Amino acid sequence: MARARRSPTARDMVLSLLVIMIPVAIFAALLTSGPDKPTVQTVDWQSVASRAREQAPYEVLAPAAIPAGWRATRASWTEVGQPDPTGQESVRNRWQLGVLTDRNIYLELDQVDKQPAEFVEQATREAVDDGVSRVDGNEWKRLVTDDDRTRALVHAGAGVTTVVTGDASYQQLEAFVGLLRTDQ
Repeated sequence: MARARRSPTARDMVLSLLVIMIPVAIFAALLTSGPDKPTVQTVDWQSVASRAREQAPYEVLAPAAIPAGWRATRASWTEVGQPDPTGQESVRNRWQLGVLTDRNIYLELDQVDKQPAEFVEQATREAVDDGVSRVDGNEWKRLVTDDDRTRALVHAGAGVTTVVTGDASYQQLEAFVGLLRTDQ
């Protein structure tokens, strides 16, 4: 004789839910877990800056030291005719330094001696005029991209154009420019 089927109780429903929810929770945890902190590779920018200062036909700007908590992530010196960081033959002498601030804001310093207008357009993502900044007595042209995200300061000196860019305020860019020196 067949036993009569009993009515499900609240306990039965809770157990059924647990049977379904435990695998779903494990699956969700596996999908959402990732590395705790991204690894940022740093570079020895000071040796590259020294080489640039020895070989450049212009005065190379670089900080005497980067502030505590900042990390240099890119440094390159490329002479005319040599492969640039993209692998293309360089049409200009170029010094480049990229740093991450203690707030993980990327700032980049570029100096070039040839075809400055073309370079500024490329380095600033075709940014438009946005006024002028004064840092240590020098006038720097302000540029901002159409999306208002990236700003740049540009200084045209004797035989060299300097561009400082970043997704930062002009005050942050000016503070970085204030760290730059022609000798160490």
